[in-house]
Amino acid sequence: MKITRIAVWEVPLTSHENYYMADGKTCDTTTSVVLRLDTDTGLQGWGEVCPIPHYLPAYAKGVVPAVTELVPVLIGADPVGPEALMEKLNAYLPGHGYAKSAIDTALWDLTAQAAGLPLHKLLGGRQVKDMPLYHSITCVAPDEMARMARDAFDKGMRQFQVKLGADADWQMDVERLAKVREAVGPGPLVYGDWNCGSDALTAIRVGRAASHLDVMLEQPCATLEECAHVQRSTGLPMKIDENALDIASVIQAHQLGCMQAVALKLSKMSGLSAMRQIRDLCLTLGTQMCVEDTWGSDITTAALLHLAASTPARGIMNTCDLSHYVGPRLAPDGPVRENGRIAPPEGVGLGVTPDTEVLGQPVAILD
Repeated sequence: MKITRIAVWEVPLTSHENYYMADGKTCDTTTSVVLRLDTDTGLQGWGEVCPIPHYLPAYAKGVVPAVTELVPVLIGADPVGPEALMEKLNAYLPGHGYAKSAIDTALWDLTAQAAGLPLHKLLGGRQVKDMPLYHSITCVAPDEMARMARDAFDKGMRQFQVKLGADADWQMDVERLAKVREAVGPGPLVYGDWNCGSDALTAIRVGRAASHLDVMLEQPCATLEECAHVQRSTGLPMKIDENALDIASVIQAHQLGCMQAVALKLSKMSGLSAMRQIRDLCLTLGTQMCVEDTWGSDITTAALLHLAASTPARGIMNTCDLSHYVGPRLAPDGPVRENGRIAPPEGVGLGVTPDTEVLGQPVAILD
């Protein structure tokens, strides 16, 4: 099998709720870049990447130029066995992992299709039937966040990410955590996420004031050292997100003692090939994982669900159905949540068939 052509689309995805985060970050409408690898056998592999502005070193308009640069390596290459081809891509164009993540997903899709297997069979085998989801709550007024939490709880959700820091009022953040905890009762997992938007002192004040609520903190500060200081000062468990980029950073976070949980994200970690290695490292370290991506729709959601389903239950804290938060849906056969849990699509490869009418006209055809 050989890759013969690359088609790329740019699709606006709009959040059902205007998404407010710390440090003035918002997420309303973002551009998702969808990529399709065509082959001489007629098989087609799909990938997707959707960077959030001002979040990580990634931007949607950088994807097509990066993919274009990689055309000499991709066209005519055998897509089966993605790690080998990803090594060549990394040697030809260092960095730009977010753009490569869409390529990597498409390569895994093609490899699984060629094998006639669902993707999770190639990523470790089916370990769990389905996975728990978390529900992310935008940073607005505490009572409104509590209402959103109750609504999600009534639909079966039992894990809640509470965005903090949008109004730079630490006491309001304590109230947000308290109101959400009250809304969902004891037992469900509740964690407050600053997305690197807090200083250590503020995060410590929030953590100490909320320590009686049974909550976890997520990535309060911009560095692992600051996050470790917050963790030691509050005694609360912590989830690392933005600073968990690769094997080296995951090992560093573990050594600092501030990584009781970690967010594994496809585009942040350059795709499934690298993410699977980091997944296996976290299993060895005993770290709970959230298997997800920064943003996206059905293609990204399908890819991360296959990896989550091939992960032993002891390592899965939760996963995320990104396509639930945005519109339009890109694939009519995309996965949907049920009673707070979700399973990967059935069928070979990713198991999703993007609707080209929804995608519209490609922005690039590369051959």
